Amino acid sequence: MKISWGGLDNFPHPLYNAGMKNETYVTDRVALPKIGLGTFRIGPEDCERTVSAALQGGYRLIDTANVYMNERAVGRGVRNSGVPREEIFIASKIWPTEYKYKKAKKAIDATLSRLGLGTLDLLILHQPFGRVDEAWRAAEEAVKAGKVKLLGVSNFDEDDLEKLLTYCTVKPVLDQVECHPYCQRRALSAYLKEKEILLESWYPLGSGSAGLFAEQTISALAEKYKKSPAQVILRWHTEEGFLPIPGTKDPAHAAENMDIFDFSFTEEELSALRALDKNQRFFKMRKGVQKYMVFLQRMNYERQK
Repeated sequence: MKISWGGLDNFPHPLYNAGMKNETYVTDRVALPKIGLGTFRIGPEDCERTVSAALQGGYRLIDTANVYMNERAVGRGVRNSGVPREEIFIASKIWPTEYKYKKAKKAIDATLSRLGLGTLDLLILHQPFGRVDEAWRAAEEAVKAGKVKLLGVSNFDEDDLEKLLTYCTVKPVLDQVECHPYCQRRALSAYLKEKEILLESWYPLGSGSAGLFAEQTISALAEKYKKSPAQVILRWHTEEGFLPIPGTKDPAHAAENMDIFDFSFTEEELSALRALDKNQRFFKMRKGVQKYMVFLQRMNYERQK
């Protein structure tokens, strides 16, 4: 079975050109910015303003989802930014309640309509529950139809990906999971590297954990490099080959989060940061309970402003 990376041949994109500064390479054909802006829990008004300011400040990857109820706001923020659409990488996700084949096809089209940005750079399946196979078939058809460029997944473990890789013909380029110095996902990270799939980090700052920010290792590095604890943590992500998508509705924080490419750690410093790992997740719901709760969350996505 031939597996492709998606519709790159049909969609020339500056972010796919080798040699650009501050990129993370997934394969020899797919490149993504090394940091993005997450929009989880950001209301429409704040989201529109923050997306526009972030793009004007140099961000080029924006992450949203139908369940975030801010896709329309992301679209407005992109259009208001003045940054050419072809320079921007937009990712959105569909929720498992939309995974049945016909519903997934409609959900993909609805996301495209709410964003109002033409094609979608990356379509992600938000959770590994329900009819993943049917949703993936609909997603692959969206790639072939020229609606979507690349596909990805979120919150998939190794066993979830193993199942997907047995039948997919368009390979996921990334897996978006909780990852930060307290939860470094070492086994999953090794698996993803073997499969040439990028690890994208949500909660990259440990959900703003005061304990994480106050860690002596992080504080010492922040003082040495004249950076904030958040900048130290985000730089750790990029040096580990992860793609962090910190969320904020404060444009000043967004600008600070991106200012991480003028320093790098020694191997000794990286080892000290790796030693902080204690497999502590801030989203603590067990997978079985999470699966049950996912299907209780049914929303009218068209009500978003």
